[in-house]
Amino acid sequence: MTPVIVIAVLIGKTPAELTIAVAPLNALLPPIPISIPSQLLERRPDIAAAERQAAAANAQIGVAKAAYFPTLSLAANNGTQSSQFSDLLISSARYWALGPAALALPLFDGGARGAQMQQAIDAYDASVAAYRQAVLISFQEVEDNLSTLRILEQELQVQNKAVESAQKAVLLTTNQYKAGTVSYLNVMVNQAAALANEKTAVDLQGQRLSTAVLLVKALGGGWNISALPSQDEAGGEIKWSQFLPIPVR
Repeated sequence: MTPVIVIAVLIGKTPAELTIAVAPLNALLPPIPISIPSQLLERRPDIAAAERQAAAANAQIGVAKAAYFPTLSLAANNGTQSSQFSDLLISSARYWALGPAALALPLFDGGARGAQMQQAIDAYDASVAAYRQAVLISFQEVEDNLSTLRILEQELQVQNKAVESAQKAVLLTTNQYKAGTVSYLNVMVNQAAALANEKTAVDLQGQRLSTAVLLVKALGGGWNISALPSQDEAGGEIKWSQFLPIPVR
């Protein structure tokens, strides 16, 4: 079944009632700059996630290192006291007290803290390697798509010349047929060859459009440097409560 028959069936018409006008393929590729800044790759979600994972692993080293330091704790208590039961609930009967400070210093743990420290360092090295791999993969994807676009453009230029030659052959054979020098079979052969060349040119143009989309994806959304997020937008909002030893919302 030809595409025209399929479309006619899908819209509930007979093939004779359906007419599709011939329209040229005017889709053009967006202009791609010669030099693309590598900072555009920072917008890729995989690179951003790998970078944050490396930062989190680096923070875990600090947490493991803090286990070597002594721990200082203060005991505080509060309540109410009174020599008479009738005065127990008044505000003057309330009290609070700050107990003595306790200082705990680790002396021997069988190498547990050292193992935790080494584990944090190894986890950081692994996250850095994963981040480096994500960056290298992104560079590879960008380079592959750029080279593919360059090769497809060269192929399309050659194919367009083949289309022009095939169309001229069809015109020449048609004039020869009208003059009675050749049969219509020659015209049909040249028309089939011209149609095949045109189809190849359209396929190449479609591949170029698809590769351009893949390039936009590999760059994280395009090649306009003004679309890069600021440092605050990339790192998120920083609150003063993040620097406290206890979580505060």
